[in-house]
Order: sequence, then structure tokens, then C-alpha cells
Amino acid sequence: MQVKQYEQFNETSYQTKLDNGLTVTLLPKAGFHKTYAVFTTNYGSIDNTFVPAGETEMRRFPDGIAHFLEHKMFEKADHDAFQTFGKYGASANAFTSFTRTSYLFSATQHLRENLETLLDFVQDPYFTPATVEKEKGIIGQEIEMYNDDPSWRLYFGMIGNLYPNHPLQYDIAGTTESIAKITADDLYAAYRTFYHPENMTLFVVGKLDPDEVLDWVTANQAAKHFDAFQPIERKIPATVTDGHDIMPYRMIDMPVSRAKSIIGVKGLAPIEAGPAALKYRAGVNVLLELLFGDTSKNYLRLYDEGIIDDTFGYDFELQNGFNFVTFSGETNQPEKFDAAIIAVLENWSQAVEGQADLLAMVKKEMIGRCVFMANSLEAIANRYDQRLFGNTTLFDEPATIASLTLDDIKAIAQQLLTSQAISEYQIRPTSKH
Repeated sequence: MQVKQYEQFNETSYQTKLDNGLTVTLLPKAGFHKTYAVFTTNYGSIDNTFVPAGETEMRRFPDGIAHFLEHKMFEKADHDAFQTFGKYGASANAFTSFTRTSYLFSATQHLRENLETLLDFVQDPYFTPATVEKEKGIIGQEIEMYNDDPSWRLYFGMIGNLYPNHPLQYDIAGTTESIAKITADDLYAAYRTFYHPENMTLFVVGKLDPDEVLDWVTANQAAKHFDAFQPIERKIPATVTDGHDIMPYRMIDMPVSRAKSIIGVKGLAPIEAGPAALKYRAGVNVLLELLFGDTSKNYLRLYDEGIIDDTFGYDFELQNGFNFVTFSGETNQPEKFDAAIIAVLENWSQAVEGQADLLAMVKKEMIGRCVFMANSLEAIANRYDQRLFGNTTLFDEPATIASLTLDDIKAIAQQLLTSQAISEYQIRPTSKH
């Protein structure tokens, strides 16, 4: 096993790659009674066009198939995986993002049984036409619920503005029309392509003995047969680096009491995976704190002027192949809100130049948050993304944050905050428009 020590935290991680290709990362946490495990495949909602394993031609699959597959994995011919986890006192769940699908559990006992349940149910697909049809109704209700959610519509409306020619624009769950086309054969094709151990990682953190857990996992995997891995061919459009494809403005009506507005900024330059991506994420988060942190001059001024209120917030999304920032809030004057936020973005230097003392304070606060998260098993496991950040973990973040200079922040701002990368999306009250 590769051993990596984090002296600042007095923590050690252990990593190895099994013969079948599965990457296993183990992080024992002294003093914890709970263990948290995440089994992840490098397959998300944007992977809807690919060459299925065993085939040679690229195929377009229905939107929402990765999420649909995640739902169906728990159901077996004679039981449900949730029941097995419950039998051993574990709490289990799963989620699908744009680029990943993860299955997880937390437990304070029966670690071996729960780990084997996790590995076994994810590596034993069971789909029939009847069960697939039943699931369409369940997921369809979930989709309709999100369609009625103004905040969800606002968020995906902006993604559609920033990525109009990219599968990012489609809801992770798909649409009622797209999931209606999914068949059991489609699910098996997607499963065989993306659920090979070579395309997956297992991360376990908490109360554990690394040698013992690795022995369990190795034995479990050695008892199973996997076909030879076929390198995955996906068709995902590259980000347009000049931003000419971005839709600058859209608006819809919904039955809301106040208008909702969101400003989006698309990261146009490609981000190198590994430690560079970790540094970029930290740098953007520092930049956003300097611009709009709740103690920043911009935030206080806009709040005092009534342009923003407690509904205002911002979010940075960085995943493999894309990144974007959003700023949103409720407002009675969406045009004024948008203009004020964009003015801050386009004049970012006023909040950054000569702010070495403020930078030091922001970095100290962010490092404090990392130290706080280091006591959360869920945060440690869910922030791990081997494909994007390499073998770095949450414990690498404080040193990365500490290394940031004002010149680093200015370079990131110059790269990210360009006028051609900015877009607006609004939801106006139906009765007032």
C-alpha cells in the first residue's frame, strides 16, 4: 500500500490498486466509533453518449440514465440492499452528480458485513422490463417535484445559458420524456461500460484497521469475475474557450412572490487535474470571499443599499472538464441586482489589489473550516475525487490554501472573471409580469 502521512493532522492514508483495477483508499480515524464508506464510479449525468462495452459504435442514451441506474442498483431479485444494510445497523444512500455516481453507508458495527454488502450489491446488477417500468413512475414524480421548484429551475436555467451545447444543460434526473425511453438493456449496457473496477474507487474512513479492511476487500474482489476492461470512449463537447456560445440572458415566469435572479460565470480555460485543480478551487473560493464574503465591503455596501438581502448567496462548481460560479438571490429589482453583481465582477481588482491583510484573514478562516471538516467522516470522503484531484484529500487543502498569494488570486480573477463569460437568468412572478 502507498502510505501518505499528514503530520499537521496526525493522520495517515493508505492506498492501493487491486489486480482488477479497483483503487482502494483507507483512512483510519482514531477516536471515532463510526465508519463511512463510499464506492464511486466515474460515470455521471453528462455521460449520455458513449461506446458501450463490447461494441464499437458511439450511441446516444436517454438523459437521466446514470441517475436511473443508481436508483435501480439497490433492487435485487429477492431483496433490497437497504434491507441488508439495515440488518447490520448501517445507514445507506447514493447520489448521482454530473460526473460521478456514488454508493455509501455509515455504520458503528459490522464493518466487514456492510463493506461486503456495498461491494456485492453494486457489483451485481438486476434489471427486468417490469421493474424498470415501475421505477419510471417513481423517478417521474421526483422530476415533476424539481420542475416545480423555482430555485432548481433557476440553477439549471443558468447552466443552460452557460452550456447550451453541452449535456450539462440537462437535469441530472432527465425528463419524464427521456426516462420513458430507458430500457433494461440500456441499463445493462451502461452498467457494463462504467461499473468496471478499473473505473471505480472505494474510500473508507473512520474506525478501521487498514490491513484488515484491505484483506476483506481483496478477498471479496478476488472471488468475482470481471471481463477485461475496455477503455471508455465518451463524447463530451469541449468547453468553448472564447465564450461565444454563452446565452447572455434569459427569463421565465413562475408563480413566485418575488423575482429570483442568478448571475453565472463560466470558467473558459481548462483546468489541469491533480494538485493544480485543488489550488484552483481554493483560489476561486478565496476570490469569492474577497468579493462577496459577508464581511467584505461589496457585500456590506450592496446590503445597505437594499440590492441584496439574506437570500443572496454564491456557489462554485468544479468538476472534471468544467467549472462555473453562480450568484443568486431574491429581489424586487432584478435588473438592478444583476447590474450591481456584474459591476463587482468586472471591477474585481478594487476588492483584491493591495488586500494582503484581508487575504491573510480569509485564508485563516478557510483553513479553520478545513480543520473543522477534518472531524467529519462524510466531508473527508465526499471531497475525495481521484479523477479531478488525484490522490489529494481534505488534509492537503490547508497547505494549498496557505500557499496562495495575492498574485495567485489576481491571476485566477483575470482568467475567470471575463465579460464574455458572464450570463443572466431571471424568474419573474407570473402575476406581476
